[in-house]
Amino acid sequence: MKLIFEKHKDGCLGCSYSSQSIFKSKPLNEKYTRRIELNLPCVSELEVVRHYTNLSRLNFSVDTNFYPLGSCTMKYNPKFTEKIASFEGFSQLHPLLAQLSGGGALVQGSLEVLYKTEELLCEITGMSAFTMQPMAGAHGELTGVMLIAAYHKDKGDKRKYVIVPDSSHGTNPSSAAIVGYEVKVVPTGPDGYMDLVEYKKQLNKEVAAVMLTCPDTLGIFNPRIKEIADLAHKVGALMYYDGANLNAMLGKCRPGDIGFDVVHLNLHKTFATPHGGGGPGAGPVGVSERLVDYLPISRVVKRSDGLFGLDYNYRKSIGYIAPFYGNFGVILKAYAYILALGREGLIQAAEIAVLNANYCQARLKEYYDLPFDKNCMHECVFSASRQAKKGVHALDIAKYLIDKGFHPPTIYFPLIVNEALMIEPTETESKETIDAFIETMIEIARLADEDPNKIKQAPVNMPIKRLDEVRAARNPDLSWKP
Repeated sequence: MKLIFEKHKDGCLGCSYSSQSIFKSKPLNEKYTRRIELNLPCVSELEVVRHYTNLSRLNFSVDTNFYPLGSCTMKYNPKFTEKIASFEGFSQLHPLLAQLSGGGALVQGSLEVLYKTEELLCEITGMSAFTMQPMAGAHGELTGVMLIAAYHKDKGDKRKYVIVPDSSHGTNPSSAAIVGYEVKVVPTGPDGYMDLVEYKKQLNKEVAAVMLTCPDTLGIFNPRIKEIADLAHKVGALMYYDGANLNAMLGKCRPGDIGFDVVHLNLHKTFATPHGGGGPGAGPVGVSERLVDYLPISRVVKRSDGLFGLDYNYRKSIGYIAPFYGNFGVILKAYAYILALGREGLIQAAEIAVLNANYCQARLKEYYDLPFDKNCMHECVFSASRQAKKGVHALDIAKYLIDKGFHPPTIYFPLIVNEALMIEPTETESKETIDAFIETMIEIARLADEDPNKIKQAPVNMPIKRLDEVRAARNPDLSWKP
């Protein structure tokens, strides 16, 4: 496929206009105008439309391909939520309307959506209150640790450390470090759980919080989670719940009920918006009663007259952590999704997510090494160490899957698993699709024994073939030159 620059024709215009109808105002002062040519290609409107339409057809997307992307929950989501988010009564509102004098009357519907979504998330997680402001999961993490720091500071309690297991999400230690804490890492024991003996050694009154991904990145739920929380609370530390893997827990277990004080959710993973390149994120943060006073402002409240408004009267608040009220469109889609599924629907979603992951694990563990052979939750983690001995690495497996029409699973993460392959089928995929993926993984295992070079050459069916990735990283060619 040619680049758009290669379709350039001198004098070709993509549009026409009348200078009399457009340039009626006084021309800009020359010092404000661009003094160099843009060097854009000259192509017709039809060429532009065809070029970018054909380019879009090369994309992997949730609508076109299966995404078994572990810990990222790339799943198909119903299109009715997109329709609702496009309603003019929501999409055409200016965010400042809620703050203008009398403006609240014009945005009662949107304020009610924010208020009721918070109520629903409190019910789902067992938290006392939520802030809807954080724009993504990592932003929610940072907000959560800021709330923890504000809580300890307000008590005059100087704390230095945050405990993070080595099976957590990689952003957990980053969030703790940004807020100023030193990170203590607790290793995973041979049983696949956080080493409780080492945890107890690390735990003391200088620990501000324990950050747990639950279930963890091995796809495993720790049955001693309540004991871990009780031990943390005993020394005055708070419990932080990384809710990126909430897909496995919906309606089955509430973080607040097992001792967590702070939880962030990835609405774009669990509740209806395609993740990553599919759209923006939202990472609301919920807190237990002891942390409510520190939540960001402004907060949406229901007044005594039944109307909704904004409340800034929180003296201990950490202040603003994002403009306005978060990614409202994502929150709106999540609200619609939760209402559509209801309590039983959310529980069923979690059950199917766990069933699908365990089905993948059961069918593939004969062909790939399974570091921790026990029932998983929403995702299973294999090792391609057996294939690596034949020269076929996790990266090679990922490339071959692309040729077969599947997006690769997460590879080389978590770091504690050598040649990691993290597979998350999600609850939205059919058994037929999952079976097709499993059969391809079995084919790869067979080829690794019989014809490893075939895998190492992949992808061969894509517009871009196998790259020299080391050379591409060291000598990137990022711009087109004629």
